[in-house]
Amino acid sequence: MNLDAANLQTPPALNKSAVWLVWLPIVIGLAALLLPTFYELSTTLWDTEEQGHGPLILVVSLYYFWQKRDVFSQPAKSTAPIAGSLILATGLLLYAVGRSQSIFIFEVGSLMPILAGMLLIMRGLSGLRSFWFPIVFLVFMIPLPGSVIDALTGPLKQYVSIVVENMLYYMGYPIARNGVILSIGYYQLLVADACSGLNSMFSLSALGFLYLYVMQYRNWFRNGLIVASILPIAFAANVVRVIIITLVTYYWGDEAGQGFIHGFAGIVLFIVALLSFMVWDWILEQLFKPGKQTA
Repeated sequence: MNLDAANLQTPPALNKSAVWLVWLPIVIGLAALLLPTFYELSTTLWDTEEQGHGPLILVVSLYYFWQKRDVFSQPAKSTAPIAGSLILATGLLLYAVGRSQSIFIFEVGSLMPILAGMLLIMRGLSGLRSFWFPIVFLVFMIPLPGSVIDALTGPLKQYVSIVVENMLYYMGYPIARNGVILSIGYYQLLVADACSGLNSMFSLSALGFLYLYVMQYRNWFRNGLIVASILPIAFAANVVRVIIITLVTYYWGDEAGQGFIHGFAGIVLFIVALLSFMVWDWILEQLFKPGKQTA
């Protein structure tokens, strides 16, 4: 009887190991494909203020892949090899074009169809559903095209400058504006491209998307209102950042405004945005309480 029990316990362990071995060539292939890309990103785009959020996006995606790692070790209930192969081939084509032509938007963007295609081939639609969030979240790692950045940066800088000028003027500060140049006291500040808020809007959108996923709200109308608030909150947080830099320059000089405080204001931006998300979410929670709806 003891021998039979031992024989019954051994095969599942072997089968589980065998299932993981099936994934080994795929992991090696992905590493060979993507490690050079990530290394190049770490020495170029990820080293800039505009795309500095890229590593965080990758870490969050990897974390949620790891959280659902059991899907890899379980036998596939069904697979979709044809659809998966087509999507995988599209992803590999994008990667080849992006890598050979140094087009990061293709090279980084190819990661999504490559992962989706492999999951369809190996684990079918149910497997793809299990990992929809970490795959879609990778969209925030794709660098924006230069034409989009150029088209949006100019108007955003203008709007930020106007709002900051008006707010500080009504607070009694001696401020004037010429285009995107703010004059306050003896100092002049140029609202540069980095201060337009475009990059912060992109990274804060990722933060809002992650917030929604963590909270797991079932009310789609509430989710829609939170999504709609992302860009206004990001814009308002960036206005707060520029106001802080302007006031520090006014009181303590240009060197103080462009030194440590300039970088610290970026941290304040994310704190203000996160607190705004939470306050807005709390307001929505009060509005959508069952007692409120039936009153």
